[in-house]
Amino acid sequence: MLKATKQTDMELYGIVQEELKRQEHNIEMIASESTVPIPVMELSGSIFINKTLEGYPGARFQAGSDIADKLEILAIERGKKLYGAEHANIQPYSGTTANYCVYASFLKPGDKILSMRLDQGGHLTHGSPANWLSKVYEYEFYGVCPKEEVIDYAALETHAKTFKPRLIIAGASSYPRLIDYEKIAAIAKEVGALFMVDMAHLSGLVAAKVIPSPIPYADFATSSTSKTFCGPRSGMVFSKSEHAKKLDRGAFPGCLGSLHLQSMAAKAWSFSYAGSEEFKKIMEQVLVNAKIMAEQLQNHGFRIVSGGTDTHLLVVDLRSKNITGHDFQHALDSVGITVNKNMIPFDTEKPTITSGVRIGLTSTTQRGLKVPEITEIAEIMNEVASNIADTEVLERNKKRAAALISNFPLYPGETFM
Repeated sequence: MLKATKQTDMELYGIVQEELKRQEHNIEMIASESTVPIPVMELSGSIFINKTLEGYPGARFQAGSDIADKLEILAIERGKKLYGAEHANIQPYSGTTANYCVYASFLKPGDKILSMRLDQGGHLTHGSPANWLSKVYEYEFYGVCPKEEVIDYAALETHAKTFKPRLIIAGASSYPRLIDYEKIAAIAKEVGALFMVDMAHLSGLVAAKVIPSPIPYADFATSSTSKTFCGPRSGMVFSKSEHAKKLDRGAFPGCLGSLHLQSMAAKAWSFSYAGSEEFKKIMEQVLVNAKIMAEQLQNHGFRIVSGGTDTHLLVVDLRSKNITGHDFQHALDSVGITVNKNMIPFDTEKPTITSGVRIGLTSTTQRGLKVPEITEIAEIMNEVASNIADTEVLERNKKRAAALISNFPLYPGETFM
């Protein structure tokens, strides 16, 4: 792999090798990251990258589409089977564009959307003022109970009845608890709203059937195909059959251009793999590892937002340690553990500073780490938090973290030239 790059562009080849070494020697705990299997890497650079194509199978705008039609049909059928969905559109380039496809299909400028607050778990594409969509639609937000830090469904219902949104969005990027999709679906139906679930962070766990699925309740379920799905950097949308034609028209030509067929091929493989027993065991262990990490950090005096986790991620409140998310992220990175600073509910710090960090367990679990290793990582985190400016402590823990991860190769047996 990369033989031709090595021969033609040593500068670029060197940068790629640097990143390979970083990933090999780093304990990756960013919740939105995972490690793709080798077939996903191969297919993402496959011969399909040469083909330009628009439209849908049987109705393309370019010739030479017969083989690509087979590919897209295979991916759609595998995706529908995996998730038990009535309809699937696997053309979006990312989770973000998957969301845009739903908006383009079913909303008009000025329509009302009720979604989760960004600082309490929501996503930029759910109405953040920093995202351009905030200028197109009218957004209002629901959040969590101040004490329990879980979604306040009663307040959500009251808000929906007064606001009367066209669309209600569930799903989040930093919410560690399961969401009651059935309850929100009932609220949406009562107020005449469509219901969309952004399951980008959970789609691998849902595919493995280790947590409840939103598919039976949502009009639309959008997702990226990385994160817990462990596939290529792309997207997908599932919907009820009644929305199929309108969704497809909104996706193309309404929102998207030519297809990324190489990513579509990688998605087709990933749909098959996500239905395997091997993948299910990994996702089961992800849940175990996340709970262990939460428990161990609590034992070390950290406060865990909502008291724990039901998913692959947890949010840590660092105020008990008198450090910020910014400083803890930087210190952990210096010892070879990667997390990201993150707002906690009702945070008083700026988004660039934050009072917390978000920790994900997908990548470490994929590499084979289990309870003993997760326990040791929590110990390292505690030492770093308690000695954040002590270079000797940081250096000692850097060596400890490196020794730990060296026992779990990133790609066992693979050679990257």
